[in-house]
Amino acid sequence: VQLVESGGGLVQPGESLKLSCKVSGNIFRIKAVNWYRQAPGNQRELVAFINMDGSTNYANAVKGRFTIFRDNNKNTVYLQMTSLKPEDTAVYRCNVFVDGPDGVTDYWSQGTQVTVSS
Repeated sequence: VQLVESGGGLVQPGESLKLSCKVSGNIFRIKAVNWYRQAPGNQRELVAFINMDGSTNYANAVKGRFTIFRDNNKNTVYLQMTSLKPEDTAVYRCNVFVDGPDGVTDYWSQGTQVTVSS
């Protein structure tokens, strides 16, 4: 199973970015996905979560600005980030729980840098 994450970059405050996390390999289905972020000197923070049934949850710091959604046909989960703030600067990683031949296993992406700065 491989996770390929993309979409990070440098943006100005107020702008938007969309991160994607594509899952490939021998899996039956994606069960759930967490998006985490970690800024230098800070603990890892859970930003958003989506379940197999589409239910979602968000950290208070990003509610109303970030949206997590999935495309089951493409085995890809997205994190749409709008109205970005400097405090959103961090390395973002997806953590995917998949149902496969060996049961339920979780995997981590390599991480992508998001920098919000004027």
